[in-house]
Amino acid sequence: MRILHVEDIPEISQVFADILATKNYEFDSISDGRAGLELAVNKDYDLILLDMCMPKYSGTDFLLDLKHRRPSQLSKVVIVSGLEMNPFQECELLKLGIRSILKKPISVQNLLSQIDQEIIF
Repeated sequence: MRILHVEDIPEISQVFADILATKNYEFDSISDGRAGLELAVNKDYDLILLDMCMPKYSGTDFLLDLKHRRPSQLSKVVIVSGLEMNPFQECELLKLGIRSILKKPISVQNLLSQIDQEIIF
């Protein structure tokens, strides 16, 4: 399984990298949303884990640009964010075509379980 993880906080990126490495997933972890978008547009991923709260280029910016440049990848996006979203916001994100929304903090076991579930879909 090939995973892209886009997260601006290096410590969180490292935790996710450590978790993904335990399952021997092939992954790219990047802290810049624009660079992450370029990877999502130019490479094929099975899953894209995306933080919504990033400076200068937010998760929303990423999703809108991805929708324009490579809409088929939207269905591979799982939002992993500490951002408090109301039901309307969550519904709008799901309507956009993303797979699901996970809230931080997330346990290692829950994250791996969610990734395993995403493989099935």
